[in-house]
Amino acid sequence: MLKVDTLYGPIDADLFQRFKAIELLVCDVDGVFSDGTILLGNKGEELKAFNTKDGYGIKALTKIGVKVAVITGRKSSIVEQRMTALNVDHIMQNREDKLTAINELITEFGYTNATIASVGDDMPDLGMFSVSAIGIAVADAHPFVKQQATFCTTLPGGRGAVREICDIILQAKGKLFDIHGASV
Repeated sequence: MLKVDTLYGPIDADLFQRFKAIELLVCDVDGVFSDGTILLGNKGEELKAFNTKDGYGIKALTKIGVKVAVITGRKSSIVEQRMTALNVDHIMQNREDKLTAINELITEFGYTNATIASVGDDMPDLGMFSVSAIGIAVADAHPFVKQQATFCTTLPGGRGAVREICDIILQAKGKLFDIHGASV
């Protein structure tokens, strides 16, 4: 089986070609962009930690025309604020039925299954996998989700998993070092 070397280790050459076709990256938020921790203050305020490396990866993808969507079962002004700052194209909150949500994106914007990668960490994310060319589980995803995934990241949610995916897409499209300003 042919492998392609990435910054995160070798991956199957056929899978690498599927990454090249990705036009829409759809991500869960809690457990993917964050480590899944939700901090609640005494006055009801909610806090989440986001990884700046993940944010850089998202901005790099949008620079080359890859669209990004988040679909989350919760509603949070923090998510709206962070995803807007990252120029995320589609922010879908309070959407527990993620299959219906991703199908709305497909219908409204004309994406095809072959051009979609989705990222999740737990059972509600499996519906997104079913209509994606690549269903991606973060390294610390639920074991069943990892079994159903096409690809598992080497890094956990909230700790660089999104950046890993972005870098692989950029590399597959031949844009990794152009965007990041490095030379081979």
